[in-house]
Order: sequence, then structure tokens, then C-alpha cells
Amino acid sequence: MSDNNKKVFVGLSGGVDSSVSAALLVEQGYDVTGVYMKNWSKDLPGFPCPWMDDYQDAKRVAVKLGIDFEMFDFEKEYFDKVVKYMIDGYEAGLTPNPDIMCNQEIKFKLFYETAKEKGADYIATGHYAQTKNGQLLKAVDDNKDQTYFLYRVSGQSLKHTIFPIGHLTKPQVRQEAKKRGLVTANKKESMGICFVGKVGIREFLSQYVQTKPGPIIEQNGLQIGEHDGAIFYTIGQRHGLNVGGGLPYYVTGKDMKSNTVYVSSDITDSKLWTKDIELNSCNWINKPPKKDEKLVMRHRHRAELVNCDIVAISNNTATIRLDEPIRAITPGQSAVIYNDDICIGGGIII
Repeated sequence: MSDNNKKVFVGLSGGVDSSVSAALLVEQGYDVTGVYMKNWSKDLPGFPCPWMDDYQDAKRVAVKLGIDFEMFDFEKEYFDKVVKYMIDGYEAGLTPNPDIMCNQEIKFKLFYETAKEKGADYIATGHYAQTKNGQLLKAVDDNKDQTYFLYRVSGQSLKHTIFPIGHLTKPQVRQEAKKRGLVTANKKESMGICFVGKVGIREFLSQYVQTKPGPIIEQNGLQIGEHDGAIFYTIGQRHGLNVGGGLPYYVTGKDMKSNTVYVSSDITDSKLWTKDIELNSCNWINKPPKKDEKLVMRHRHRAELVNCDIVAISNNTATIRLDEPIRAITPGQSAVIYNDDICIGGGIII
């Protein structure tokens, strides 16, 4: 499977997925360089940033595999392109996805361009996805598939990208790591915001934005409680409202100017259900879908795929019509469109 000893720069995050990716590339005969991308190193109150541990694990893997190892410091660009995007989105009342922006701006743009300048023919990452002729395909492991986070990557960079573990399941990846004696074989997955490990979104945002309490208004216009900042609430959210017993309430909307959160105890409330979805900032990996093409859509990672049609499409906007209405479509999140196993792109929900 060697591609004439081509040079590959593989992103080594210090986790098991990227470690096995690097090992497989070495075994396939590529000239491999491991790269730790330093995107975030700031400690937050009560949450020390684990970047140095991850860096050391990535380095240990590189030593074990006998490959060159470098660190690319993208911290400034990361803050400007990803962290600010997230903070600005929340301040505007949206629920943005920083992982998607990280892939667009850092891993498959900045990392790709820097690696190319240093003589790389390809980049590789430990994402669960597959490529074929510049197309993005779902991973074999449906539970771990990460194409949802990759839909904003360009077809051009995908032509120079390898996803070495896209054909494996997570248990198989751990097995391969153990077989090769990799230090990351049993390392736990990092959860929480992509760049701050265990820190929750609320703790993170509290470092950067001023919030104040405001009213929680139910469907009949009555105030039933107080929230601690409209910025923290998401459409469809049920937990964390602290509005006492009785029926559960769901967030149906919020007004950032008046700092008001609107809720309803009616699960059939029309504000919770959507059949037509408007998108902007669309990215089509190779070419846009045709109107009335039969497609499927995913509105968040691991959400079920639902049948849809494109009813209107222009340069960077589109309107999708779903076969059935679905609950809790959230502005700022992404709707990602598939044609069978091929991820063709998507856009930001407005």
C-alpha cells in the first residue's frame, strides 16, 4: 500500500487514534513525521490544561515508532479563528461548534499548508472517516464516524489527506495499539470542549463573557423562574432550568437583547419542531447537491440521519426540507448532508 515512499505529516494529539494512525502509515512504507499541534495551553480555574501530558505522550509514540517529531505552535491562530468564533457565536445567541471550525481553519488548512511547505505530500489524522478521490466518506464504525465535524474541509485538502483508521472500529484501534505496545493504548478519550479537556462550556464561557440573571418565560407569557445568563441555554434544552417540579420545560427560544429565555412544557410546541431548515455559510466539498436530489441530513453528531430534499440553493445558502419534522434544530449548529455514504457538505443553521 506504500505510495512510493511519499512523505506524510501525521497529527499526533497524544491519543490512541492518532498513535495507531502513525503506526499504520509507518508499516505501509510512508516517510512519516509526527506533529503535535499546540492549539491551547491556558489553565482555567480548577482545570489545569493537559497539553504537556499530551505532548509527552505524542513524543513517546514518535520515539517508539522511530519517526521524526515536531511541534507546530498554532495557539494564536487557534484563538483568533476558533475560540473567538465560539465566543462570538454564543454572545449572538447561537450554539456554535468549535470542533468543526478547528478542522476547517487549523487541521485541514493551517496544518495542511504548513506541512506542504515543509515538503509533505500528505497529511494524516486519527479521525474516523475515509476518503476516495477527494471525496469524504463515512467511517466503517458508524458509532465513531466523524464526518459531521469534517464537512467544511475542502476537496483540495482531502485529496492530500489520509485517514488511516477509517476502516477500523474503536475496539480494533485499541487492540492495534496494544499489539504494538503504544503508550496510549489504554488512554481515556478527552471529552468536553475540544481545546480545554474536561472543562464544560459554562465554565469556559464564564472566563470570557459577562452574564447576568434574567427571566424564564413560559408559553403563556408567565415568568416561572430566573436563569443565570441566556448565553448558556440551547434550543430544546430540558435540564438545568431550575424551574421547580411539575412538567418538564424545554427551551424554545431566547432573546439576547432582553436576556430572556423562553420555555414550553408542551413537547408538541411548534417552536420546538422544524421541517424546513435554512442554512448559510454552506460548504460543498466537491460540488453542490442538485435540487430535489434524494439526500439524508444529520443535525448534530450522532443524531439519526433523516431523509431530506434541497428545495433552494444559491452560492452559500440553502433551504432543506425534511420528510418529517424533527425536534430542537439549533441555530449555530451545522446540518450536514450525505448522499449514501458520501458526505457532500452542509451549512450553518440559521
